[in-house]
Amino acid sequence: MLTFLLLAAFVLGGHCSDDLVYNDDNSRVVGGSNSGRNAWPWQISLQYLSGGYWYHTCGGSLIRANRVLTAAHCVDRPNTFRVVVGDHSLSQNDGTEQYISVSGIRIHASWNTNNVAAGYDIAVLHLASSASLNNYVKLANLPADGAVLSNNYNCVITGWGRTVTGGSLPDILQQAPLPVVAHSTCSSGSYWGGTVKTTMVCAGGNGAQAGCQGDSGGPLNCPVNGVYQVHGVTSFVSSSGCNAYLKPTVFTRVSAYISWINSNL
Repeated sequence: MLTFLLLAAFVLGGHCSDDLVYNDDNSRVVGGSNSGRNAWPWQISLQYLSGGYWYHTCGGSLIRANRVLTAAHCVDRPNTFRVVVGDHSLSQNDGTEQYISVSGIRIHASWNTNNVAAGYDIAVLHLASSASLNNYVKLANLPADGAVLSNNYNCVITGWGRTVTGGSLPDILQQAPLPVVAHSTCSSGSYWGGTVKTTMVCAGGNGAQAGCQGDSGGPLNCPVNGVYQVHGVTSFVSSSGCNAYLKPTVFTRVSAYISWINSNL
């Protein structure tokens, strides 16, 4: 039986089912490098409150001044959440951060917390106030409804996730190149097989770069006509390791949910 490793960290201990494993980590992109300061100004840090302290758990993308796109598995249990925009180093005051409470959560009605392979791992967060847009805080561009990128299309994953499976937890936002793997390839037996649905995007799988714990909900950034668009919401990897060979990082395909996103803004 395949076991899935969701890319989230939670205040409580690991929550498991027969098919899912949740790790209690907040970490960074595997095989990545430090991003430029605020190079990805739509990237947010989703944080939860525990014992009077805030902890990074997932990423996300600012899609309106008061709306954030993230993964359903990041927010499908009760916690007090906030969003940090304009951040670069989680442990230092960069002077560009804005801290905004989450006032509402819209999770796709078909999301099943016990079966990530079914898809629908997507959520929209409503913020208590609007972020001030500036050079450090900008809105993400979303793809056209139904858009599907070609095999080997060059994209970039960003996040504060683990650098290696079981590795260190640095603070600076990471970035790593992740080329798209066509669904026909990713759904073949040597890759993910029937686990991967057409509403998902695979990227990576070279055994070097990958998403990992702490990257969940964050963007797969793909340049289209000179502008980066968020084509994926980071969803899951293999329990054999974040950068397991021929097990690309799997994302919710944003272009499959444009109507849903618009109806929940």
